[in-house]
Amino acid sequence: MEKINIICVDDQREVLSAVLKDLAPLADIFHIEDCESADEALELIDELDAEGEHVALIISDHVMPGKTGVELLTEVSADTRFSHTRKMLLTGQATHADTIEAINSACIDRYFEKPWKAELLCDAAKALVTQYIFDLGIDYRGYQDALDTNVVFARLK
Repeated sequence: MEKINIICVDDQREVLSAVLKDLAPLADIFHIEDCESADEALELIDELDAEGEHVALIISDHVMPGKTGVELLTEVSADTRFSHTRKMLLTGQATHADTIEAINSACIDRYFEKPWKAELLCDAAKALVTQYIFDLGIDYRGYQDALDTNVVFARLK
């Protein structure tokens, strides 16, 4: 079974802990990493790529010191190694212009305002990782317990 990673990025430890807690149902199947800055996340995805691991999803806060979440996700979006990586933005402070920038430049797949509902966040992550697995043609059978069955059935038709 190939190693599939979900990367969570937020400069506030308590928010990061909440995201990790909400994604706990996926942690038995997928490897979930946390980073406290965009630069740390970029280093991590480079390491994971060098080790031949998959970066299926990046969930990032928007307002962070240094690079914002939109800047991080835009950089990842522009890197051909991660063309299938799914991107989710979490924020409580984005402006309308920030949101448009995230959609247009970072090609985000999902957007959640803080505070979010844990079940909705986990379901969205599950659906995005499932899409990633099918887009890359990864053998999904080892991940069945953590996949979004609606996406699976739609793809298998």
